[in-house]
Amino acid sequence: GFYRNIILNNPRKRNALSLSMLQSLREDLLHDVKSKDLRVIIISAEGPVFCSGHDLKELSSEEDVKHHSQVFEICAEVMTLIQKLPVPVIAKVNGLATAAGCQLVASCDIAVASEKSQFATPGVNIGLFCSTPAVALGRSLPRKVALKMLFTGEPLSAQEALMHGLVSKVVPEDRLEEETMKISHKICESSKSILALGKATFYRQMTQDLDTAYKMTTQVMVDNLTLRDGQEGIEAFIQKRKPVWSH
Repeated sequence: GFYRNIILNNPRKRNALSLSMLQSLREDLLHDVKSKDLRVIIISAEGPVFCSGHDLKELSSEEDVKHHSQVFEICAEVMTLIQKLPVPVIAKVNGLATAAGCQLVASCDIAVASEKSQFATPGVNIGLFCSTPAVALGRSLPRKVALKMLFTGEPLSAQEALMHGLVSKVVPEDRLEEETMKISHKICESSKSILALGKATFYRQMTQDLDTAYKMTTQVMVDNLTLRDGQEGIEAFIQKRKPVWSH
């Protein structure tokens, strides 16, 4: 009951982020998210493609500008929502992740990938530069690596993605589930309230200058000590026992 598995399940369309898929993803991410029992959300996919990005048929001239705006707006909402959730979100990637699919991986807190996975932003090749994926990509990768992906559309291998920081770990395909659950189990050993505070603080300080970040996080550390689980953890450590979290 501590895990929510969200599975992109339209392999026939390469798990494209259509408007309906994005709406469903948003709904699933938000569902009962404040429950004390929910500690981790895992996003995975059926089929050989993790996610191919937007459904290009929805971006054709058959649809009007209003529809195009709606697609990109809800996509941006979902990507930013992931980092605002009070629990860690893990991408479990087994296959190709391109364009907004690559953006989805970059937006997650942790990403575990199989060795066969690849990551690309090939929009430039079809005349639609991956400007919104570039927001997440530019915050996960060194600038010159991100721009090479954006300018050429060429993919990164799983090992290259690991080397440059797009994913957290790369494992053989037959160990992907095991490794993802190992990380999830470890997260579940900690207090949900402490993790929520830490996650929110991490993303907040990333946008600040050094002095402001230290000033803000210094106060958060003090506030952390006033939380019930903050005191419980310290007392348990001193008493050489396992903490009993209230979450």
